[in-house]
Amino acid sequence: MKLIIHIKPFSFQLTRKLITSQGIINKKVGLLLQIKDSDGNCGWGEVSPIEKNELQKSIESLDFIGRQTTKDSIENYLCESQGLGALTFGLGSSLADLENLTIRKLYFEGFDITKSAYLLPTDIDPLESIVNYIDRSNETKSSCTIKWKVSNQENNFKEEKILQKILDILPKNFKLRIDPNGGWSRQKAQEWSKELKNEPRLEWIEQPLPSKDIEGLFSLANQIPIALDESLVEFPYLRKTWKSWQIRRPALDGDPRLLLKEIEQEDSQTVISTAFETGIGRRWINHLAARQVKGENPCAPGLAPGWCPKGPLFNNNPKLVWEAA
Repeated sequence: MKLIIHIKPFSFQLTRKLITSQGIINKKVGLLLQIKDSDGNCGWGEVSPIEKNELQKSIESLDFIGRQTTKDSIENYLCESQGLGALTFGLGSSLADLENLTIRKLYFEGFDITKSAYLLPTDIDPLESIVNYIDRSNETKSSCTIKWKVSNQENNFKEEKILQKILDILPKNFKLRIDPNGGWSRQKAQEWSKELKNEPRLEWIEQPLPSKDIEGLFSLANQIPIALDESLVEFPYLRKTWKSWQIRRPALDGDPRLLLKEIEQEDSQTVISTAFETGIGRRWINHLAARQVKGENPCAPGLAPGWCPKGPLFNNNPKLVWEAA
């Protein structure tokens, strides 16, 4: 099947900056893909890595593939490519559209994004945010799962002291996820694990240690629930060997068709999370998240509602997103 690839750049500002131990995210820059077959059918994809150098490598790879290509050539590239998860997500999404995978099985129809975990703002006191969210969730029946980014470089909050205050006000039916983004040492991870070991509201600690400290992560997982994120991106083999929770950001992960098969397995402990996408990328994120919560693993996905602005760039209709870019 002959295909033509069209590319369009995009950028947008988040509604507020996200401060983590790895730096600040306040803007997303990437590429939209439109792949047409000889019958005029369109597939849509998004390429928006977190790392800027990966975007440049993705552009170079698209130049290598060529603007006029075939489905077999793209499939071969997807099988052979290494380390460009954002590009393989965009290409795989486009082919999935041409295969009608998202048209035939729109899992996200009727999916309530407010059931996603609530990502606390990182630039204000988390206690204030939690109190306000608890009040809102009681009124709107929103998610009872809160995600707290810790160990960021800019805040002045005494996180160890504030943890106990959070546990004091958190309702019994709420779940807490703590995410240091790989910013803890083994010693600090042990201190927090000791404090939280018997806490029933702790769902997991996400990526407590640097991505390369595989031994430390496995050891810690014997003491307290641990979810991996960055380690799974850097070392894809862990997706098969890590038997606990896996935070998967499809837009950085690779071909979403493969991730869909993983989620459909009965023993999947995969949780879908956002990397802040346009409407084109978000179609697949919601698609996978809705499939996740309907399966054996109904826990709240991490879609961070409210962190992306509103407008046509975030519409579910890919044509409107393309026109808005």
